[in-house]
Amino acid sequence: MAKKENRCSFCGRSEHEVNLLMPGRDGCICDMCAEQAYLITEEYLNKKKSGNKNDLGFTKQDLPRPADIKAFLDQYVIGQDAAKRYLSVSVYNHYKRLMQNFSQDDDVEIEKSNIIMVGPTGTGKTLLAKTIARLLKVPFTIVDATVLTEAGYVGEDIESILTRLLQVADYDVAAAERGIVFIDEIDKIARKSDNPSITRDVSGEGVQQGLLKLLEGSIVNVPPQGGRKHPEQKMIPVNTKNILYICGGAFDGIERKIAMRLNTHVVGYNRGNRHSVADRDNMLQYVAPQDLKAFGLIPEIIGRLPILTSLQPLDKESLRRILVEPKNSIIKQYIKLFDMDGVTLTFDDDVLDYVVEKAIEFKLGARGLRSIVETIMMDAMYEIPSSNKKKLTITQKYAAEKLEKANLLALH
Repeated sequence: MAKKENRCSFCGRSEHEVNLLMPGRDGCICDMCAEQAYLITEEYLNKKKSGNKNDLGFTKQDLPRPADIKAFLDQYVIGQDAAKRYLSVSVYNHYKRLMQNFSQDDDVEIEKSNIIMVGPTGTGKTLLAKTIARLLKVPFTIVDATVLTEAGYVGEDIESILTRLLQVADYDVAAAERGIVFIDEIDKIARKSDNPSITRDVSGEGVQQGLLKLLEGSIVNVPPQGGRKHPEQKMIPVNTKNILYICGGAFDGIERKIAMRLNTHVVGYNRGNRHSVADRDNMLQYVAPQDLKAFGLIPEIIGRLPILTSLQPLDKESLRRILVEPKNSIIKQYIKLFDMDGVTLTFDDDVLDYVVEKAIEFKLGARGLRSIVETIMMDAMYEIPSSNKKKLTITQKYAAEKLEKANLLALH
């Protein structure tokens, strides 16, 4: 009598038709049915866990409160308390707005409040954005406005901003539509001139007009791989209604616009009391929307960035703290680099003061600190890995010699 051939209890395939046939108590299952069963089970459990396809993946109790967000930023960014508070509140309200959109409890619709940060170079605008990205529960991307041009011109289309967000979200459109975008160097797309010109302002006012639909909220067709759009290309529609935009820029020279508005140079009987208390060393703290308009931003885009905050210039004390206090401070990074080679690196206190003084002279903000320390440490980083030294102390005399050698002192 011929032996009965085993078959899969689900699909009926024989053991010769499959790679593996696993026997059970009252039947068998093949590898293909087992794999299919695993995928179905995983999909069911994910749906059960998320509740529905529009679920944000977090509850109100999971949200970081504004104070928690600011405390996190304090670990990495020194000073700039006002900007941190504005940023923390905006991000927290963005979360609450998303949760309201999914719950639809009432007829009150919360509008998004895009934010614009104004501050000198090296004061921490981009660092704030990068730091807050570590904490967020939604997709976050940083884009540079300097590469943007009008459609049809050399450069990147405005829609490439959303392409970056899609890439961060692994092309999950629903996730990207609730993300946050930081647009850096927003001042570089200011209108070049108020006077009519025979040439188009394709990287200035034209880009601002193109950004309007993204900031306000509309359905935008986005090329999935970025670059230029063409008719044969498949587009991904993205609704920008719930995307929060944070913009930052140095706005170099806007202090003159602020001074003209405040009329700080007026002398005589017409000079008011409010003008006499103006801090002329830090005019950015008085920045207002009309100053942005005078600088070259069009009124339509200013209206879509309702929250305006400024970052203060870094003084000597702040720069000194930036060197040593943050979790990833410059000094800690170099100590870690040498520690990986088994070398104990220390800095004398007067070295840190010397670096801060030079950074103030060069007027490069916090970025100047890294360039100066890098110049001081370059020879040591080249020589130490090949030597047997286990300890290195950087003195003020050593630092001055290395800076002079690099001719950095000739810059000021």
